[in-house]
Amino acid sequence: MFRFFENLVDPYADYVETNQPPTRIWPFLWSFAEPFRPLFYLAGFMSIVVAAIEVGLIYYMGRIIDLMEGDPARVWAEHGTEFILMALFIVFLRPAIQALDVLLLNNAILPNFGMLMRWRAHRHVLRQSVGWFENDFAGRIANRIMQAPSAGGEVIFQIFDAISFSLAYFIGAAILLSISDPRLLLPLLAWFVLYGWLVHWTVTRVGPASEAASNARSRLTGRLVDAYTNIHSVKMFAHHEKELDYAKEAIEAARQTFQKEMRIFTMMDFTLVMLNGLLIVGVVGWAFLLWMQGSASVGVVAAATALTLRLNAMTGWIMWALTSFFRELGVVSEGMQTIAQPIRLTDADAAEPLKLTKGEISIKGLTHHYGRQSGGLENVDLTIRRGEKVGLVGRSGAGKSTLVKLLLRFYDVEGGSICIDGQDISKVRQDSLRLAIGMVQQDSSLLHRSVRDNLLYGRPDATEEQMIAAARQAQAHAFILDLEDPQGRRGYDAHVGERGVKLSGGQRQRVTLARVILKDAPILLLDEATSALDSEVEAAIQDTLYGMMEGKTVIAIAHRLSTIAQMDRILVLDQGRIVEDGPHDALLARGGLYADFWARQSGGFLTIEEDA
Repeated sequence: MFRFFENLVDPYADYVETNQPPTRIWPFLWSFAEPFRPLFYLAGFMSIVVAAIEVGLIYYMGRIIDLMEGDPARVWAEHGTEFILMALFIVFLRPAIQALDVLLLNNAILPNFGMLMRWRAHRHVLRQSVGWFENDFAGRIANRIMQAPSAGGEVIFQIFDAISFSLAYFIGAAILLSISDPRLLLPLLAWFVLYGWLVHWTVTRVGPASEAASNARSRLTGRLVDAYTNIHSVKMFAHHEKELDYAKEAIEAARQTFQKEMRIFTMMDFTLVMLNGLLIVGVVGWAFLLWMQGSASVGVVAAATALTLRLNAMTGWIMWALTSFFRELGVVSEGMQTIAQPIRLTDADAAEPLKLTKGEISIKGLTHHYGRQSGGLENVDLTIRRGEKVGLVGRSGAGKSTLVKLLLRFYDVEGGSICIDGQDISKVRQDSLRLAIGMVQQDSSLLHRSVRDNLLYGRPDATEEQMIAAARQAQAHAFILDLEDPQGRRGYDAHVGERGVKLSGGQRQRVTLARVILKDAPILLLDEATSALDSEVEAAIQDTLYGMMEGKTVIAIAHRLSTIAQMDRILVLDQGRIVEDGPHDALLARGGLYADFWARQSGGFLTIEEDA
């Protein structure tokens, strides 16, 4: 039974992705609701039915009290069948109706809505550009992906569990009192107006207070995750106390915003107790007065008393449900600051996969300043022929990394174009472009998974033999076999820790190299690929690197100039422009910037003042 309701909606079903999610909260939530709409209508109807039954039971209890004033034998003779049917309804049919209501809400809607929202939000965020991620805390992004869907599910829950039920209950209560005596409606309506005012006062303050508290929690999460991610730097610079102060500032801000939120609830509770006292005295007292005047029966007084006591018990729950509803809306609103951001770096309409034939790269008038007036690249023209190996050098900020990021289309160019085999990379599918390029970065971070998972990231369909062969080529197989993590997993099954922290820098670099060897892409980008290797390992792996390059188009960024001296060409970038272009010997003979770099080398590195 549970499985039937749990499988009524598939949270992972295909859907039409959009680059621009709705930016208003209700259209945003409604955009996730399409698979649930039939269930929403049914759940709303069931909430009304359940409320009607609850009010009807109170009415019927009053009827029983009135009937008890007659002769017992005659009452049973005239109404015994009615009593038996009502008893059967209460014992069997009422629980079945309640069960259907609960199964729809708790098993069909609530678990799946939050998961569907989180799944689609994660898919949307993963489509964002690298630059988008560079402008935010990973911890804050993750916090919003986790919090907003949970809050969205709570909003849906409160709509059907509290709001629709309470509205139906109030309407039913009004009908019941009007049937008993229309004059009993007066104190109920007066109370309802005051209660409505309290609800309005509360929710208009809870929403902003909740959003502020949620923002404060996200900032705190971002700071904590930043410290944990960079724990080596924290320990190395002995900044334990500084990090505590940094976190304490965010913790205190979160505490203060939460305090302001709780003040609203305290004032709400105090006012609500006063209003409910007026409700009980008004309705029950009036019913009692009508009974004394002979205008109302004992059953009417009993029903009015039961109803007001039930409303007294419900109003606190309803108020909390409403404030929770608007508080969770505030959390969703805060999460939308991340989840609802548009995808700006998109595939062109009807974009086709990159058709790689030669691997020739053609760059014309390339300009990119990251939206600023300076930095980046300025009007770069460059052609790299099929199979050509090109070294890239220059001072820090000269534009080397920018060129690589633009080639991978991590950013869209601000001017000019980049073509591969005559195809503008802005017109082809991004995934096909990046599948055609293998890259080894200086910062060789790994996924917090097994060595096997990290290696197969380069080529998921590779066999075990192919994976091990790539690891051998990268001089990684021997140390991998010696690995063991705290859970006892060994060798290729050992987990490497967040960003690969359980491995040394050289080990991480060799796993990264093995991954790129396994990928075997026709275009190869090397960003100081051997910087983390010691001299002995680097010497052993140089032949592997040159073997990797065979038949591929290669761009290699290097600080250690000796590693690119054998390249076909070396490009020297300065202030975003190519100022020198040629083989190593020709550039030395020219006596320009490259020759100056070479002369300034210490142990084959550019000096810190010249490059970073």
